[in-house]
Amino acid sequence: MRNLLTLCWQFIRAFALIYLCLFLGNAISALLPITIPGSIIGMLILFALLSSQILPPKWVKPGCHLLIRYMALLFVPIGVGVMSYYDQLRSQFGPLVVSCAVSTLIVMLVVAYSSHYVHRERPIVGKDVPGPEDKP
Repeated sequence: MRNLLTLCWQFIRAFALIYLCLFLGNAISALLPITIPGSIIGMLILFALLSSQILPPKWVKPGCHLLIRYMALLFVPIGVGVMSYYDQLRSQFGPLVVSCAVSTLIVMLVVAYSSHYVHRERPIVGKDVPGPEDKP
């Protein structure tokens, strides 16, 4: 019985903290003069709390694992809602495909060049680097 109460407390605490960050994000979003979704601001707040170690990760871990496990199920209402705009999607299919393809290509190029830049071979400071004339 005690394990069950502990498990329930962990889930309640995790969801309360996640929803608290969401509600704070929505409140901040309502005050801002620009349109940024409250859920995005809430995720940034949660990220800041976790990365600064103000909020221990083990406090939100049970709720996060549960939400991630059922993430596909949570997207079903969104997919059904998109299907109500089927006529508009069909009439704009060409521009949608082109914009998706172009943006995907741009993201792939940026990631490739960034990865190449980050993982390039760098000379070690203080070590003599052999030049092309030193090769046998």
